[in-house]
Amino acid sequence: MASDTDLTLKELWKEHDNTLSCPTLTDGKESNGTEFILLGLTQNPQLQRLLFSVCGLTYVITLAGNKLISVTIFISPALASPMYFFLSYLSIIDVFYSSSIAPKMVFDLISEKSTISFKGCMAQLFAEHFFTAAEIILLIAMAYDHYVAICKPLHYVTIMSRSMCAFLVGAAVLLGFVHSGIQVLLVVQLPFCGLKIIDHFMCDLVPLLELACTDTRTLGPLIAANSGSLCLLTLSLLAASYVIILRSLRTYSSAGRNKALSTCASHITVVILFFVPCSYLYLRPITSFPTNKAVTVFCILITPMLNPLIYTLRNEEVKRVMKKLWGQIM
Repeated sequence: MASDTDLTLKELWKEHDNTLSCPTLTDGKESNGTEFILLGLTQNPQLQRLLFSVCGLTYVITLAGNKLISVTIFISPALASPMYFFLSYLSIIDVFYSSSIAPKMVFDLISEKSTISFKGCMAQLFAEHFFTAAEIILLIAMAYDHYVAICKPLHYVTIMSRSMCAFLVGAAVLLGFVHSGIQVLLVVQLPFCGLKIIDHFMCDLVPLLELACTDTRTLGPLIAANSGSLCLLTLSLLAASYVIILRSLRTYSSAGRNKALSTCASHITVVILFFVPCSYLYLRPITSFPTNKAVTVFCILITPMLNPLIYTLRNEEVKRVMKKLWGQIM
């Protein structure tokens, strides 16, 4: 008995009546009628309706939570420290990252057919890796802020100046642009043949490499290394910084140690939520697995939704400012 995916592929093949001729995409130019068919999260209509409600609600909560955090920090003088400066931009990145993929994913759950143009596919690929890389670098900047605050408290104001904070955010944006630009430049030159069906809800590296009608045994590891090395190097830097921080806390009083650990715990939780899925997706051979879609949904919706909750629920100062602002509004 044929699977739901096999039946869908056959139906799409008949509907589009494509041949196996190979219309290639040269120099990044879109050939006539070139579009990718996205199979989405599932082909089960009942499950699609359920996921539409769950994912749609999660996306709304993600937007509301992150916007609330960023607006609160920007308008409150009490939250003017570098830690909250970085947190506000982390929330902004999460909003853009989730918004670059989630709306189409949610809309496609109730659409009869989901397609995306070649240019749209490359734009989605660029946005995904741009915001992911920018968030990775921003997490390093936040770890550096914690390191200076704990290990060099007397020089904190001098080192973590406004210009230094702006430089670190700018570096996150620049390095994110470089990383995503490299990924797109490597993929945009690939030729795609016949019926271009992606067994995913978005344009990602692995399904695009599997769809290319050329030998990707050399290009695949190169593309994976660009993402995998970024995850591995960043995780190593973060782990090293926290080893140094924890060793420095031995000289602190019990109260000071507990306060520092509480601050670092939120950041460590966010790092774990971010890097475990990242490592699963990119620190392994370029092959599609059934769990890839679920892990990607976790990255796009769950992690950005949890970030503001983690920082807010564990931070009395932020909660106090929010209550004050809410009281003034009411």
